[in-house]
Amino acid sequence: VQLQASGGGLVQAGGSLRLSCAASGGTFSMYGMGWFRQAAGKEREFVASISRITSTTRYADSLKGRFTISRDNPKNTIYLQMNSLKPEDTAVYYCAAKLGGGILVLTTQYDNWGQGTLVTVSS
Repeated sequence: VQLQASGGGLVQAGGSLRLSCAASGGTFSMYGMGWFRQAAGKEREFVASISRITSTTRYADSLKGRFTISRDNPKNTIYLQMNSLKPEDTAVYYCAAKLGGGILVLTTQYDNWGQGTLVTVSS
């Protein structure tokens, strides 16, 4: 499956953004999906994951309550709604997919990655 992330941009602290990740070339409903982010000079870190069947979700503890992951299987797309953004949320955000996957939180558990979309939060 190929993944295309979009929706990043520049936003002021306290603002909101919604990222999208469109999938093609696979049976989307069979993939567990996730969002990760990588800030400059730091390792890629887990943001959120959504399972393929029940759409069960999991979040990084530090992001609970501000970020929401969702999926629209007919549209082959997942979303990341980000609210109350902070400057420390500035990063490149990546979507990832794993065929047959459920809730997955490690980068090594995913087989397919999108190209990333840059989110910059100004103070």
